[in-house]
Amino acid sequence: MQLTDKRELENLSSRLSYTFNDINLLEKALVHRSFTNERLGQAIENNERLEFLGDAVLSTSISHLLIKKFHDADEGRLSKFRARLVNENILAKLARDMDLGRFILLGKGEEQTGGREKSSILSDAYEAVIAAVYLDGGFENAFSFVVRQFSTLIDEISQVEIARDYKTELQEKTQELFKVAPKYRLISETGPEHDKIFEVEVFINDEILGKGQGKSKKEAEQSAAMEALGRLRTKTLTHKDVD
Repeated sequence: MQLTDKRELENLSSRLSYTFNDINLLEKALVHRSFTNERLGQAIENNERLEFLGDAVLSTSISHLLIKKFHDADEGRLSKFRARLVNENILAKLARDMDLGRFILLGKGEEQTGGREKSSILSDAYEAVIAAVYLDGGFENAFSFVVRQFSTLIDEISQVEIARDYKTELQEKTQELFKVAPKYRLISETGPEHDKIFEVEVFINDEILGKGQGKSKKEAEQSAAMEALGRLRTKTLTHKDVD
């Protein structure tokens, strides 16, 4: 049973940058339970099963991308990053960016209460769409879709969250081991004004724990903190070294 004009589905498919072999799978991803509840007795399935599958496909894809991007991050940090990416607010925003709400099939009651703009409905439909791509074209196509959608967000985490975490973790570790906080010192600035490279070292008293480079002082400091944590983890620096 075709519930949506085929041209509308093809319009959405174009927004997804994916061409469906079976366009009906995309339509199934758009059926909210309020729509089926008003059509009891008709052979129409809502998108909740697809949402369940899409959530798993998305989580696996994001986990894979994070492992590749942050090869020094431990399980706890990776889980934190994934939680920042795979949540209702982020998925709803991505859904709004492609105007997904316009295509969702809603019951009259949900329609009247602004269902097309509800984050919960949008995020669920977004995951269902990922499942539709997965069922239609396999994991490779679903993964490619996730890459297109999340690459910029992952880069933002790389520039902001990682920097904050490494410096915080290093401060906690040095306080625990040595009862003092690390200090950062700018060593050099090289390159033209619009493309400078900063080099920073982090130390306790006179002992250098690590050095790092970056396109900003903050990025260089996080790189230095990451190297320092590596030294502390491998126990190449002892309490005696910094006394």
